[in-house]
Amino acid sequence: MSIIYEKKDKIAIITMNRPEVRNALDPEAILALNNAWIDFRDDPNLWVAIITGAGDKAFSAGADVRKIGEFYSKFSSAERLEMAEKEPGLGGITRNLEIWKPIIAAINGYCLAGGMEIALSCDIRIASENAVFGLTEAQLGIMPGAGGTQRLPRLIGLAKSLEMMLMAKRINAQEALQIGLVNKVVPLPELMPTAMETAQTICEKGPLAIRAIKKAVIRGLEMPLREGLLLEQYLAEPLRQSEDAKEGIRAFIEKRKPEFKGK
Repeated sequence: MSIIYEKKDKIAIITMNRPEVRNALDPEAILALNNAWIDFRDDPNLWVAIITGAGDKAFSAGADVRKIGEFYSKFSSAERLEMAEKEPGLGGITRNLEIWKPIIAAINGYCLAGGMEIALSCDIRIASENAVFGLTEAQLGIMPGAGGTQRLPRLIGLAKSLEMMLMAKRINAQEALQIGLVNKVVPLPELMPTAMETAQTICEKGPLAIRAIKKAVIRGLEMPLREGLLLEQYLAEPLRQSEDAKEGIRAFIEKRKPEFKGK
């Protein structure tokens, strides 16, 4: 099974399961990932997702170059461009699939090329001490094609992004933390417990509020400030009328934990 998809209470756990090839993704794994993300998006009982890689050597080394190459060789350049405009990108969440529920990347070992682009598509990135990051496509004579050229500069700035991509440079977990690529670095045995703790903390908050916050932030980055402020109010006003908002206020007054329902 190239992808393991588990549900634990309100948390989905997606594991890329090809450790023999550093969890590189072949067409079968990409399809399975796409299906898992769509199920997560559409399941009202799931509030947060964690994606990780099997074993302790790799999160993902990206595309399985040989198998992906064989797959795409069946199509013309025009057909491949048309597919790129319509279908989810590598890893399911890199393009053409909007998910407003939070996604956490638990990054163990190698996180390279398309694997790093999957991590960049997540909202929170937690790395093990042995994690290694890089958008290394240029050394193969190709370029990042699953969002890396767009998301990395937005996250860490232009200069460092170009250095990493133009030199196909790899960086370790501590440097990734220093430049803001990851949120936290932990020993490998603590990686999944930390990711689960983070997910559970988010699950304690109002799910409608969490999704609205993510949408406001992500969409707002594409807008001038004035339009972003209008978007914020557009999302905030109906949220104030929700059952969750009323429950949150009641719980605050009654000095208890709220019991949110996502309504």
